[in-house]
Amino acid sequence: MVGGTAPEGLKDALVILGAAGIVIPAFARLKITPVIGFIIVGMIVGPFGLGALAADHTWLNALTITDRARIEPFANFGIILLLFSIGLELSFRRLWGMRRLLFRVGTIEFTLVALIIAAVLFAKGESVGGAIALGLALSNSSMALVLPLVSLNTPVGRSAFAVLLFEDVAILPVLFALSAVERGPGQGAAASILTIVVLGVLVVAAMLVLGRILLPRLFAQAARTKSPELFLSASLIVVIAASLATSAIGLSPIIGALVAGILIAETEYQDEVEIITAPFRGLALGIFLITVGMSIDFRVIESEWMPLLVALIAVLGLKVIVTAFIFRAAGGVTRGVAAEVSLLMASPSEMTLVVIAAAAGASVITPATASFWQIVTAMGLTLTPLLGRLGRLVARKIEGDDEGAELLPGPDEQKVVIVGFGRVGHMVAEMLGEHGRPYVAVDSDVDIVKAGRNAGFPIFFGDVRGPVLLDRLNLGHATALVLTMDDPVQSTKLVKKVRAWLPDLVIVARARDTKHAAQLYKAGVTDAVPETLESSLQLSEAVLVDIGLPMGPVIASIHEKRSQQRAQIKAEAELDEAPRLGARRLGDVRSETG
Repeated sequence: MVGGTAPEGLKDALVILGAAGIVIPAFARLKITPVIGFIIVGMIVGPFGLGALAADHTWLNALTITDRARIEPFANFGIILLLFSIGLELSFRRLWGMRRLLFRVGTIEFTLVALIIAAVLFAKGESVGGAIALGLALSNSSMALVLPLVSLNTPVGRSAFAVLLFEDVAILPVLFALSAVERGPGQGAAASILTIVVLGVLVVAAMLVLGRILLPRLFAQAARTKSPELFLSASLIVVIAASLATSAIGLSPIIGALVAGILIAETEYQDEVEIITAPFRGLALGIFLITVGMSIDFRVIESEWMPLLVALIAVLGLKVIVTAFIFRAAGGVTRGVAAEVSLLMASPSEMTLVVIAAAAGASVITPATASFWQIVTAMGLTLTPLLGRLGRLVARKIEGDDEGAELLPGPDEQKVVIVGFGRVGHMVAEMLGEHGRPYVAVDSDVDIVKAGRNAGFPIFFGDVRGPVLLDRLNLGHATALVLTMDDPVQSTKLVKKVRAWLPDLVIVARARDTKHAAQLYKAGVTDAVPETLESSLQLSEAVLVDIGLPMGPVIASIHEKRSQQRAQIKAEAELDEAPRLGARRLGDVRSETG
């Protein structure tokens, strides 16, 4: 009891919820995945952290968890929902659409890394089963950490996603086998294991068949009610029922959760289920990761820091070398993409922890071995964001910072300089080309640069945040500078810097909204185009005309609304005249030329 009233379980729940309430927003603000935060919190509040001092300092009881076993049920539920979320990514259509990268590159990469790790561990004295289990566990990479660091529209994102998907598919038979081994010995060795495997195959097959028939009807009924609560209840019922089905025959409940996710991924309600269960999955995963952090014994780290460090470096180095080689040899990607993907995927994953726990539960590895590799995995997880940044730097270095330098405008050339070549910059470039105006584009994303150059656009790699590139752009001889990047802070800083240097240069910038537009005008931009304003006005005009209102009054109201926004920007930016917003009318052009 705490303070004589609150049960220990309630106190632990409050500590976990409080930690989640701090970790998620704090790490989101720092643009760091909360996965790392949960592990660190577990280390701090766990029995090997501040919890070890609770006996001498009673006030720490309210802030720490001294018994890891009390929150194990919550952690197990977190694992179930984690496997369910992975299953939601594994629709058969998606797997088939990425079959080349998925089954060729993914198979070779996953198998080769697992075999090499297993061979090294076996040579170091690990049992055959333990070496194989650890090899399969450590060959996994974290989808939860990797995907937020990349865009799926880039070669790096697509390549990483394909291999991560294969690893998630490959983990099903691994967990299946470990679950069978765990339940078998107590019932009679090989015969019972075979019975469990046969029953497992039959149950999973039955779930796949029945799920394709029943689930669309179940979720259709839930959708008709338009009740998010009922939709969430239906989703959880499917997960719980599938988990109970596999548990009933002696398999782990996480097998059922994974199959449930795959079944729902085949329905048209996949996206809605994914959205509505996201808060529960995130919190449950956080609880699981907190228990992982709580299992890290600082005394073990202190006494075995050298073996831990060697093991971490060996795993990361091996995965980088093998993954880069496989992607170059079988994936058909550039050297830069291969390098970035290999560094992104070098760390183990949260699924590594699940497999290690399953292997320890099946007595394939000892608790001490499991603890050692859990610490290695936790250390690797914390390095993933840093490895992602390193991957981008290495990719830029390999692809060459000077690639496309011949496109830089010379001292005597007058070109429009476009900074940022996403969808907005791409359209600006096309329109300049349509009217025969010379231009050059620059972007800091190596994949966007390569795609643009392959399509014939004059674009080169560079980062305008550094002073060197601004000098090389010869902006003093440019016709105009167009800023299209989706970074309000950076675009405003760049406008201030360039305007102080070149007071007469035409600078046109993309603004996120009217507030950002006012900031840009204050900084000295010639024209700022608020994308949300113009798109909303155009959408409003289309709706009003399509529902039957006369074109004249609609256009007048749109102009009136635009004038109000101009006045607002003028006031916020302290301008002498209201800025021009939107497309220029033919009458405006005639009045200027006439």
